[in-house]
Amino acid sequence: MKTTLVKEQDIARHWKLVDASGKPLGRLASEVAALLRGKHKVTFAPHIDQGDFVVVINAAQVKLTGNKEEQKIYKHYTGYASGLREFTARHIRAKNPTRMITQAVHGMLPKNKQSRQMMRRLRVFAGAEHDHGAQKPELVNS
Repeated sequence: MKTTLVKEQDIARHWKLVDASGKPLGRLASEVAALLRGKHKVTFAPHIDQGDFVVVINAAQVKLTGNKEEQKIYKHYTGYASGLREFTARHIRAKNPTRMITQAVHGMLPKNKQSRQMMRRLRVFAGAEHDHGAQKPELVNS
């Protein structure tokens, strides 16, 4: 048998639509990370970036289990001395709900140059409306 690898010009990228309403954050993030990496394709190879574009809608309605709404801490460093700011998940959901999903997906991608390219293909929207209707994204059922 011979292993065939996909060439750069043969990679077909599709648009996927994921609805985040009512789904647990970690499970949603791992599903989105797999779509961004291309692990759902039969030609997957870890050193070749052949993932799809992913549009996540209803990010404000993602589910956090247990007491994570009050106990989960998001940190931000301003760059100044004693500039470490800590916010609860409730505060982040009210201020910028897309950050929760973006940060969770980023943490599940490999730590290399490929992950930065993959993150460029991720679009997260707080509500049900998105501006990628022209690309005709396929709804992912999970």
